[in-house]
Amino acid sequence: MNLKKLPTGVQDILPRECRVLGDVRARLTRAFELNGYDPVLSAAVEYYDTYAGIRSALPQERMFKFTDSDGRLLVLRPDATLSISRIAATKLDAAHARLYYFLDKWDAQNAGGVKSREIIQAGVERLGEEGAFSDAQTIAFAIDCMYAMGLSDCIVDVGHVGCMKGLLEECGLSDARAEEVRASLNAKDALNAERLLKAAGAGEETLAAVRALPTLFGGAEVFARARALTKNARVLAAVDHLEKVHRILADMGYEKNVCFDLGTGKNLSYYSGIVFSGLVREVGAPVLSGGRYDDLADDFGKHIPAVGFAIGLKRVLMALERQGNLPEQPLPDAAIACEEGAEGAADALRRRLTGEGRRVVLAAAYGEGALADLAAAQKYYVTKEGVRRI
Repeated sequence: MNLKKLPTGVQDILPRECRVLGDVRARLTRAFELNGYDPVLSAAVEYYDTYAGIRSALPQERMFKFTDSDGRLLVLRPDATLSISRIAATKLDAAHARLYYFLDKWDAQNAGGVKSREIIQAGVERLGEEGAFSDAQTIAFAIDCMYAMGLSDCIVDVGHVGCMKGLLEECGLSDARAEEVRASLNAKDALNAERLLKAAGAGEETLAAVRALPTLFGGAEVFARARALTKNARVLAAVDHLEKVHRILADMGYEKNVCFDLGTGKNLSYYSGIVFSGLVREVGAPVLSGGRYDDLADDFGKHIPAVGFAIGLKRVLMALERQGNLPEQPLPDAAIACEEGAEGAADALRRRLTGEGRRVVLAAAYGEGALADLAAAQKYYVTKEGVRRI
C-alpha cells in the first residue's frame, strides 16, 4: 500500500485553497442571506432505499454504500436536492420556503479531470414556487452568485426538458428508453439515438426534429426555429415558457448573460421544466447547475413545486485561478517573538492585538532571530524591559 496516495477522484485542499474557499463561502452566505434564504443541512448518511426506491432513482453504482449495525444498507449523501426534498416533504410545515446549503455529496463514478467523487457544493432551493417569474429569478440569482464569488465573463445556458420529452413521447418510448436516447444525444452519439428512435417507430418528421435539437442554440431567435420544427404541444409549451423567461430576464437586465440551448440533455425523470448551467470559458464543465424539479418530493409524501441550483465549489476555485481572480494570500497583521523570561508579556501583547481584530503569529522560538522566519505587516520583539518594533 502506498500511504502517500489518495483514491482516484478525491483531493486534499491545501491552506491557500481553504482560505479562498472560505472567502467564497462568506460571499455566497451574504448573497443568500440578503436575498431571503434560510440555511439547512441534511444528514450526510441516509438509507440506500431513499435514493434507489423512488421514481427519480439514482444508479446504484454511483452511490458509496455500506452496512449499518442492523444490516440495513446506508449511503453517503449522493444528491443534495433529493435530501432537501425529503426534508421539505416530511419536516417543513410552510407551503413556501427558500433554503440554502453548504454540504458535500459523493459520487462513486466521478473520477479524473474536473470531476470529483467528493463534491463540495453550495446551493439554493426555492420550494413551493411555480411559473416563469420564479424560474427567471432563480437564473438571475445564479448569475449574481457567480459574479459574487469573483468569477468574470459568466454565461448561463438555459433549456427546457419539455423539448426533448415532447419529441420522445411521440415515439411511445418507455421512460427507460427515453432516458437512453437522451443520454446518447447528450454524448453526441446521434447514430445510437436514431437507431433507438427508429426501433420505436419514430416518423421522419420526429427524427428530423430530434436531429435539429442540438442546433437550437443561441439567443431568442431559436424560439421561432423550434416552433417551425414540430407541432407537438409539449414542445411548443416549453418554447412558450422559455420565451416568457427570456422576456423577464431581459427586463431585469440579464439578457447578455443568458443563452438558450433547446437540445440540452439532463435527466428526464429528475427535471420537470427549465434546466440551466453556469459556464465560464476557463473550465470545461459547468461550475453551476440547476433547474425545475416539481416532482422530486412526491415520493416522500407531498407535492412541492421547486426550482434551484447547486454550485461546485472546487470548480469555482479552478475557474478563479485560471481567470487570475484568486485573492492574494494575506499576511498576518503582526508577528511577535520574545526572549526567554518575557513569555507572559509577549502573550499579553498577542491577546491585545487579537482583541483588536488583528491576525497575529507568536513565534515558538526565542530570540529576535525567530522573526526572520515570520512574514507579517508588523513585527514586535518583547524583552523583560519592554516591546520593540522591528
